[in-house]
Amino acid sequence: MKEKIRQYIDDNKEELFKTIQEVVRIKSVVGNEQEMQAYMKKKYEELNLTVHEVEPDYDKLSSHEAFIDSGIPFKGRKNIIGIHKGERDGKSLTINGHVDVVSPEPSANWTMDPWGGEIIGNKLYGRGSADMKAGLISNWFALKTLIDLNYPIAGDIQLHSVIEEEAGGGGGTLACLEEGFLTDGYIATEPHNLNMTVSHAGILYFRVQVKGRTAHAGLAHEGVNAISKMMKVFSELDKLNEWRAKNVKFELYEKGSGQAVHLNLGVMKAGDWVSTVPGKATLEGRIGFIPGETRQSIKQLIHDTIMKAVEGDEWMKEHPPVLEWFGWATDPWYQDPVDPFVKLFQETAEDVMERQVNIIGRASGNDARFTQYYDKKGICFGPMGENMHGPDECVHLDSVVEVTNVLANYMIHWSESTSILEGKSARPIKQKA
Repeated sequence: MKEKIRQYIDDNKEELFKTIQEVVRIKSVVGNEQEMQAYMKKKYEELNLTVHEVEPDYDKLSSHEAFIDSGIPFKGRKNIIGIHKGERDGKSLTINGHVDVVSPEPSANWTMDPWGGEIIGNKLYGRGSADMKAGLISNWFALKTLIDLNYPIAGDIQLHSVIEEEAGGGGGTLACLEEGFLTDGYIATEPHNLNMTVSHAGILYFRVQVKGRTAHAGLAHEGVNAISKMMKVFSELDKLNEWRAKNVKFELYEKGSGQAVHLNLGVMKAGDWVSTVPGKATLEGRIGFIPGETRQSIKQLIHDTIMKAVEGDEWMKEHPPVLEWFGWATDPWYQDPVDPFVKLFQETAEDVMERQVNIIGRASGNDARFTQYYDKKGICFGPMGENMHGPDECVHLDSVVEVTNVLANYMIHWSESTSILEGKSARPIKQKA
């Protein structure tokens, strides 16, 4: 069957590539996924899948500990689920992909049309080509392969086409799982360069505001420069980043991302006129953390670092910095790499690709993290890509073929597996936001 699958995909790979081109040409920037989801619904219907539409329910989702509020209304934005009913009582499997992409702006930095889907050699270019429309279509094509080959898949296969992964996944994957679309195993085909990802860091966004006192630049001595005060905070947080980079270690993340944790100071705003002493400054950052560290401990660490920065400053004593948390707030996710679900996938992938497949972690987040809240098995495995979120994003087409081959074979192996799975996915430590 492995050879039949490979032959089918080789014979029909131009259809696979053409379909990826078609979806790359749909401008599904996060918040505007409707056209893309209508396309995916049609593709699922072509396979005679049972199709469900899940529109997120904010009131239901917002109380979930893993929910991230994107700030984008959910009305009219649907997740599309296609279900292939198994022939026997086999293990079920979800294969997940997101349709939303980040903006290609500034598009002037591209040498290719961000929405062109142009193929040059082994690479297909365009926003979302790698992250992650190629993986999404691989999921569909892998199931199509088995259906066209008339293979009787033992267990149910669910294809999830979800929204707003780039904005936290609250209205996407989490909404689908909350509606009960759960299976024995879960795969997200993010562009992880044919590696298996079983863990990612916790992530928190924060904002610091510092107050100054405005004054005319010709009387600047009468004012208090909020930028100067904020630079003390910036400097101390930057030192914390350097310390954590050297001292906080997690091998899986170092394998996948090169460094386990990061504290990125990404936005700073201050002042509104060159001839006025700025009376307010705002700094926004993102901190990553490893399993064993908690949201509560990280929040306390940032708070203490900021207060240390302003020690001895009389103005700051009277006007202390204001710290708030917003946006992404995720626990670290860790799937036991020796779990039978993981080991079987590794064996399948290595057999199909005839090479070693590495198990890694990532310092960035993905939707696989939601599986831990439902005691389900989860991994990420996807094609090779370049310049995700940057200009001239592209995906390597030969790797897309390999991913499709692996997925088709694993649908068979997993659904027909008779081993009793021992243990459950590790649950995150319960904590208050």
